[in-house]
Amino acid sequence: MNLIFRTDTADIDWQMVVIILRETGMANYTAERHKQAFENSHTVVFVFDSEKMIGFGRALCDGVYQAAIYDVAVLPEYQGKGIGKIIVDRIVRNCGGCSFILYAAPGKEGFYEKLNFRRMKTGMALFTDQEKMKIRGFTE
Repeated sequence: MNLIFRTDTADIDWQMVVIILRETGMANYTAERHKQAFENSHTVVFVFDSEKMIGFGRALCDGVYQAAIYDVAVLPEYQGKGIGKIIVDRIVRNCGGCSFILYAAPGKEGFYEKLNFRRMKTGMALFTDQEKMKIRGFTE
């Protein structure tokens, strides 16, 4: 593997973002919608194996005390190699001094627990498609 990390959105293949998210069972929006979300984020990290995009993540951050991590995804054939950990570490370092929240895909909570994230007792959500998120296991 020849890993390359990028922290900007220039020349990103947004259709590949859609593909990676679909392959990992995550958000399924249009390429344009993902482009807007990443471009509006405080921090982005894209990972390539040579020229092939294999993963990414992003964060919203006020730069003072609060941040939220979203869309951390790594192609299944590259999972278990520490790439997701590097993505999260780079995001956390770039939003230094902030507390972080996130919601993990059901079944992926253990990944974040290994990175010292802890389950919240008071987390709440207002999703645009409440029923879909309930079916997917995100809400009660």
